[in-house]
Amino acid sequence: MPNQIRAKVLCLFRQGDRILVNQAHDTVKRQDYCRPLGGGIEFGETSTEALVREVREELSAEVINLRQVGTLENLFIYNGTPGHEIVVIYDGEFADASLYDEPFLSGVESNGERFQAQWRSLDSFSEALPLYPNGLLALLRPAKT
Repeated sequence: MPNQIRAKVLCLFRQGDRILVNQAHDTVKRQDYCRPLGGGIEFGETSTEALVREVREELSAEVINLRQVGTLENLFIYNGTPGHEIVVIYDGEFADASLYDEPFLSGVESNGERFQAQWRSLDSFSEALPLYPNGLLALLRPAKT
């Protein structure tokens, strides 16, 4: 939806110094990037309800122990189209601990597109492979041990 601010929610699933992300590609910028899992908050839905629903829909997994860590306002251009979103960021855990042993988690977007989420170290993100939304890496750095 052009010229509208979208409300989004993302979950940081952590495994040591790594987080679970989906790697994608901006065809106009010709650049790969990573983003944690989550999605849009629907009207009448809280951010936690949206996050539980999104993880269920994308990974067929249950999320527990949600803790809000921040909110980011993200102005961006994706595939040549400007976007504006308010993103609520949560830490969360998988109810099924065996998911942390998997190198990749297969998922499906709401449009039916399949993806493989992967565990990546915070140090792996750079200008060449950014972590979005903007400001997320800075939000995570103080919590890094």
